Amino acid sequence: MRRLLAIGLLVAAVLVVLVVGTGASDDGGGGGYEVRAIFDNAGYLVPGEDVKVAGAKIGTVAALDITADKKAVVVLRIDDPAFKDFKQDASCTIRPQSLIGEKFVECQPTEPKSESARPSPPLSKITSGPGKGEYLLPLARTSSPVDVDLLGDVMRLPERQRFALILNELGTGLAGNGDALRSVIRRADPALAQTDRVLKVLAGQNKVLADLATNSDLALAPLARERGRLGDFIDKAGATATATAERGSALQANLQKLPPFLTQLGPTAQRLGQLADQATPVLADLHAAAPSVNQVFQQLGPFSTAALPAIKTLGTAADVGSKALPAAAPVIKDVQRFATVVKPVAAQLGAGLQNLQRNSGFNRLADVILNLTGTLNGFDSVSHFLRAYLYVGTCQVYVLQQGGCPSTFTDFANGASAAAQANAGSQGGGAAATQAAATSSTASSAARSGLLSYLLGGRGTR
Repeated sequence: MRRLLAIGLLVAAVLVVLVVGTGASDDGGGGGYEVRAIFDNAGYLVPGEDVKVAGAKIGTVAALDITADKKAVVVLRIDDPAFKDFKQDASCTIRPQSLIGEKFVECQPTEPKSESARPSPPLSKITSGPGKGEYLLPLARTSSPVDVDLLGDVMRLPERQRFALILNELGTGLAGNGDALRSVIRRADPALAQTDRVLKVLAGQNKVLADLATNSDLALAPLARERGRLGDFIDKAGATATATAERGSALQANLQKLPPFLTQLGPTAQRLGQLADQATPVLADLHAAAPSVNQVFQQLGPFSTAALPAIKTLGTAADVGSKALPAAAPVIKDVQRFATVVKPVAAQLGAGLQNLQRNSGFNRLADVILNLTGTLNGFDSVSHFLRAYLYVGTCQVYVLQQGGCPSTFTDFANGASAAAQANAGSQGGGAAATQAAATSSTASSAARSGLLSYLLGGRGTR
């Protein structure tokens, strides 16, 4: 039991030592981060007042002191862990907190910089003497504005007379110390330092300001010329604002419905975006074809004017046709039935004509007509004449000559000679005439067979 009690006391002692040691060595926690700021004047500032950054409280004033050169020392205890890293470019100023004279300290832990700029080093820590362990913010990084009540007191008697004496004596004493007086005035009112910064920025932007003045004149000239309309616009804008204010509840309801509407509009907007992407080439082609389309529309007017008589005539024909077509309906039906019946014949006829065309049948027919014409017609020294031979019998007699004119069928000379002999034999009678007639009939059959073969295939005997 004693052993357990001893172990428990030992553990408790170790924990106490760890907690105390950790709290003593940690500058950033438990109120250990303190800034020793030096001011020209800290009037009406008391311990316990707020320390703020951008209006947010980050700590309190821990203590006040005075340096050997009669400067005010304000010890700032920073409680917010996010601001326990004041840099060497930090700045603090004392500002009025209320109309009854309360003050607070407003600080800026570091100057704003770009992301690529190197951050400033932290404040130097005081290692010995007054303020040991605190971080020093020098006088150059602090300011103490003049209170408004002090300015008001200057205008009262006897302060006003005393202030006049001070200015006269001060002017005599500082006649040759203009630089020192300027630095004192700037230190006395931080607004003058900020004004110097503003003037320096404006001096670097002289050309921009000159262009702004010139362009503003150009921009304001039309407004001045149309000031009547501008005034009317302002009046109507006021009336519109009044009407909008009267319907503020309805407008608020519409604004409340706007987020769900935008949520539902999202897919449609995406589809519209896709449509726009797909329509871009089409619109580009339309833009390229716009001059041609414009020319078409320009020519469409004269074309429409010229087409008016034709359209009127077509209307007249339509009036007549509206009466004629019902009357022609039976005939059209008969033609339809006729076309149905004739369709197979027309198909066969078309196939036959195509076959005749492929085999040059029309050319062969023309050749037959030409050859027949040349065969049936002869010529002598005077003119052409038609051969005519009246034959009464069953055989056609071919002769080589007729009236002293030679025949053109030289290939059938033998048949023609036989026919001539048959003719001679018939005059004498007997079996010779019969043989000649048979030969003539055979030659005539051969000639007809050759003509038929020539028409169909083009290879008959000519």
